[in-house]
Amino acid sequence: MKIIIINGPNLNLLGVREPEIYGQSSFEEYLITLRQHFPAIEIAYFQSNIEGEIINKIHEVGFSYDGILLNAGAYTHTSIAIGDAVAAIKTPVIEVHISNVFSRESFRHVSFIAPYAKGIIAGFGLNAYQIAIQSLLN
Repeated sequence: MKIIIINGPNLNLLGVREPEIYGQSSFEEYLITLRQHFPAIEIAYFQSNIEGEIINKIHEVGFSYDGILLNAGAYTHTSIAIGDAVAAIKTPVIEVHISNVFSRESFRHVSFIAPYAKGIIAGFGLNAYQIAIQSLLN
């Protein structure tokens, strides 16, 4: 099985950005643990703060990978284009959020990705990625 984690804007700052919301660990540190937990799965990783690069990556992998875990960050709530990219591909997408976006500001309650995602996992910290991978295995 081959999956990719695509993280959007500001997620490169995990471990230093608002640790009370996002935790103390960088994503690269967590990725080592995630790969150890799922040794039989090839887990690729991509992060960009640029909307178009995220769309290009979705297009690139959206017909050849077995799953995409997409944490589009704030673009979740603003980018119709990323939602359209998810709608255009065949690979199942799980929308992932580290924080519980529904307990935060009201603008975070809207997702332009959700209508095209297989599911949404939010509010479990970095473990949301592990839960998302497990959902693809089931």
